[in-house]
Amino acid sequence: MAGPYFIKHIINKTFSQRFFWSRLSHIRGIGRLMEYALFEDDDIIYLPKDNTVPINQSLPQKEDLVVPSDVLIHFIKKAKYRWIMDFCICRDSSDCKDYPINLGCMFLGEAAKDINPRFGRLVSEQEALDHVTRCREAGLVHLIGRNKLDTVWLNIKPGEKLLTICNCCPCCCLWKVLPVINPSISSKVNRMPGVSVRVTEKCVGCGTCTKDICFVDAIHLDGEKAVIGEDCRGCGRCVSVCKKGAIELRVDNQAFVDDAINRISGLVDVS
Repeated sequence: MAGPYFIKHIINKTFSQRFFWSRLSHIRGIGRLMEYALFEDDDIIYLPKDNTVPINQSLPQKEDLVVPSDVLIHFIKKAKYRWIMDFCICRDSSDCKDYPINLGCMFLGEAAKDINPRFGRLVSEQEALDHVTRCREAGLVHLIGRNKLDTVWLNIKPGEKLLTICNCCPCCCLWKVLPVINPSISSKVNRMPGVSVRVTEKCVGCGTCTKDICFVDAIHLDGEKAVIGEDCRGCGRCVSVCKKGAIELRVDNQAFVDDAINRISGLVDVS
């Protein structure tokens, strides 16, 4: 049975408390219970913005250059069922003013067909492709992977038949809790394989990249230079806003898209 619509209102009312609950996850019993109930077997990857990914010059160049969004295209085309939410639960709960609330998550796989129809709709392959394009054009960053939390609040299963694609903003994303939640949970959300981000000598310490840009606050000023911390998930927002071109996102593995696809395919079957 699909989750009742009133669960949306409960999430709306309690969403602002997510940092409180995340801190409680450091209490041993509570943390283990949260991980088992909401995040068991999860593996989630942030895909960098396509326009921030220059392939390492030491790698052979290809006429058809691969970009992170190719991961989405692969699974959208492979999926038998594609579901688009009418809203982003994070932005809806936060009453977001900067990004479209109506550009919701997408779910792929057999379990998606059982989602409450009041939450959204099944769509065609082309509608799904158009949706993720609109999300990118709106400045949202894609997250993709297996997320047990979605099977819980939507009350659908099995988890191995549901692939989550979120379209995240830096202000409202659920995963802003990553720096404060138990590491056993935060370790389930990662940057794309082969991706690294670094600050170069061009940095003048203006601080633009530190002002409400990084959703996990992984970049800060140390003296007169920006420094990227271990919480970085490689989304590429800081690269986009740096007017000096002082921050570089690098891909040191030509097979980074294939590696991500293989990793996700081992967790979720969308066919």
